Amino acid sequence: MDTETHYGRRTATTLVIASMVGTGVFTSLGFQLQEIQSGFVLLLLWVVGGVIALAGAVSYAELGAVLPRSGGEYNFLARIYHPAAGFVSGCISTIMGFAAPTALIAITFGTYIASAFPGQSPKLWAVGLILALTSVHATTRRAGARVQRSTTFLKIVLIVSFCLAAWFWAPTAQPINFSPSLGQLSLITSGAFAVALIYVSYAYTGWNTVTYMMDELKEPEKVLSGIMSKGTAIVLCLYLLLNFTFLVTTPVDLMVGRVEIGYVVANHVFGRNGAAFMGIVLAALLISTLSALTLAGPRVLLVLGQDFTKLRGFAKTNLAGVPYIAVLTQSALSLIFIATASFDFILVFAGFALGLNSFLTVFGIFILRRQGRAPGPHYQIPFYPLPPLLFLALMGWTLFHIVSLRPAEAWASLSVIAIATIVYVFLRDRRSPNH
Repeated sequence: MDTETHYGRRTATTLVIASMVGTGVFTSLGFQLQEIQSGFVLLLLWVVGGVIALAGAVSYAELGAVLPRSGGEYNFLARIYHPAAGFVSGCISTIMGFAAPTALIAITFGTYIASAFPGQSPKLWAVGLILALTSVHATTRRAGARVQRSTTFLKIVLIVSFCLAAWFWAPTAQPINFSPSLGQLSLITSGAFAVALIYVSYAYTGWNTVTYMMDELKEPEKVLSGIMSKGTAIVLCLYLLLNFTFLVTTPVDLMVGRVEIGYVVANHVFGRNGAAFMGIVLAALLISTLSALTLAGPRVLLVLGQDFTKLRGFAKTNLAGVPYIAVLTQSALSLIFIATASFDFILVFAGFALGLNSFLTVFGIFILRRQGRAPGPHYQIPFYPLPPLLFLALMGWTLFHIVSLRPAEAWASLSVIAIATIVYVFLRDRRSPNH
């Protein structure tokens, strides 16, 4: 079997971990603290986010067993609902699932560099990183994936080491309460909690990365669940560890509204020199995550190019088998995000669209079951129908509050969906019976 085109379980699991541990956990807390300052509620956010991701993972695993093909939500929605739904989903995945997160990671990378070396331009560093990785992934086959496999373990070790060092060096433990109480119930059921959950859910983005490249997995119908669930569980533990460390070592007023939380904590705990060093380390950790998105994301455009005659340019590959036009297109979209939108707007705007995308995908399980298209012996959701129902309830609640409290971002996302639907009408053809 060609080891260059098929991944085993360990490699795929490290890809999931590398895809998730990026900007979200190092940037979300500052925004969450603007409305929530209870230690218990803040940690509960990350537990709930992890539960949503795990429920989504086992649900996607069944979809992958029934409908095996690369493309993620594009593949699922096109075959469950209608090719138009798949096309719109593919646009959402490309723009909000990969291009926007790539921009966020690059911005965070530049922010950490600028924090460590005052006077540097965060956006200039962000653009430089995207261009550098684009030049690699548009020419060299899976070079970034090989780098990720070797750096994922290092990433975990550095995160754990950072937390242990912060506990040891912190001047004093912060007086933040991690005990639950009935008085916190109103906060947990509030719109502020729902909006904060979008930041958390965005931090878990990546648990479904392997569904975008199922054609390159060995026996995907059998291994998807284990890969996504194991990777998500590891990331959940890392996220709880990091946020507990942030809250217990650093005063809340220093972190409220700040993007570069890791640097803020390092500066308070280790001082200026230690913070500069940690800023560089945290920036370096983001490179592998951005590399993962630059590697996996263009697979959506590749599949679109295979299915739509007028988009066949995206399916073109070079002599190394790299879909270079798709890589260049995704990176160009990321540069547009960096140049035109704020960090907070990008995060909520993309988070809403991705949440809606996943909501419709998981709901598709009930449609397949009703049609009698269960995966049989390969894989079935444990404790069905609880995981998909839990996912739909929590994600639906979050989306409702986003529409209520952040209508600008919601309408921006819905506008992209509307435009994509119109574009589909002009691009559809008769190449495939599905179109």
